[in-house]
Amino acid sequence: MTDWSAVLTGFVVIVLLGLVGLVVPGIGQLVAGLVGGAVAGYLAGGGLARGFWHGLLAGAFGGILLGAILFVLLTALGFALGPIGGVFGGLAGAGAFAVAATFAAIAALDSAVGGAVGGLLA
Repeated sequence: MTDWSAVLTGFVVIVLLGLVGLVVPGIGQLVAGLVGGAVAGYLAGGGLARGFWHGLLAGAFGGILLGAILFVLLTALGFALGPIGGVFGGLAGAGAFAVAATFAAIAALDSAVGGAVGGLLA
C-alpha cells in the first residue's frame, strides 16, 4: 500500500531543495531528487523495494499530476465538440497522461535510488 503522506513529504522536499538549487550552486536538481526520494523512502520504511517505489512516486508526482490535468482538459475539450469528440478527446487525454507519466518516471530515477537508500535506513 502506498503511503501518500511519505510521497507528498518527499515531493515537497524535492521542490524546496530544487528552488534552493536554483539559487545556490552545488545543490542542483540531482541532489534535490536524491534527498527528497530518501525522505520519502525513509518515511515509508519497509526496505529497499518499498523505499524505491515511494521515492519514484515522490520524484514523479509533478509529472503525474500534470498528466492527469491534461487528461481531464483534453477529455472535456473533446466533449465540448460533441459525443464523438469526447471519445477522441479521451484517447488524446489518455495518450498525454501516458507520455507525461512515462517521462516523469524516467526523470524520477534519481529519486527512486534515494528512496531505496532511505527505505534501507528506516
